[in-house]
Amino acid sequence: MTSIPRSDLTVLAIPAFKDNYLWLIHDGANAAVVDPGDARPVLAALAENQLALTAILLTHHHADHIGGVQQLLEHASVPVFAPRNDGISLVTHPLAEGDSIRLRGLELALRVLEVPGHTLGHIAYVRETPGAHWLFCGDTLFAGGCGRVFEGTPAQMADSLAKLAALPDDTQVFCAHEYTLANLRFAQAVEPGNAELAKRVGAETAKRERNQPTVPSTIALEKATNPFLRYREPEIIGTLVEQGRLAEGAAPVQAFAALREWKNTF
Repeated sequence: MTSIPRSDLTVLAIPAFKDNYLWLIHDGANAAVVDPGDARPVLAALAENQLALTAILLTHHHADHIGGVQQLLEHASVPVFAPRNDGISLVTHPLAEGDSIRLRGLELALRVLEVPGHTLGHIAYVRETPGAHWLFCGDTLFAGGCGRVFEGTPAQMADSLAKLAALPDDTQVFCAHEYTLANLRFAQAVEPGNAELAKRVGAETAKRERNQPTVPSTIALEKATNPFLRYREPEIIGTLVEQGRLAEGAAPVQAFAALREWKNTF
């Protein structure tokens, strides 16, 4: 587990399953967990750090993000914040675009963004405290990539990513999976001339060799290196055309869709 200090609060990365990260936000006494797909490592982290669970935050309905909720509620009766329209049970505080929440026991305010695409009801949580901008984005934006479009459309996913890309450059991106190196290999295939991307590959590879997480990243880094935020770039469009995946003069959303489809089988 890796702790990432951010002003008055700390975010603890809890590895789970093969490549998930469950995020535990705490102040040394109280804690909120984001997307607890498995209760066991969360309970272990709470005990190890002598923390009281005070809230559960969910971004979408997939099992690797909500599977531990019932067991955690048996441990502590706490509010469950989740998207209003994503089919999740046990929710006490359903949320939609523009809602704001303040977590009991933590001096933490979060704003809610609707980011459909991966699922239709997917939401993200944004902290807007000066000097400590955070984004908990589930499976919408990844380090170097984005989630598969399971329920929504490519246009919805592209719009959701644009909403996240509009956040301040220093926003810390707490995504839910360690997919970074695979994502960056794809990014280099579609934009080989990107010098910032080459630099990032070296830095992230070194982290993984030390068994360190590659997340959080930042919005600035994603805008400079993530092909799913850069699908309008001429080199990426050119690669798609050369590969026979996109027609000359196609609309930008078609380039995004072609990019996502390619990544699905890369």
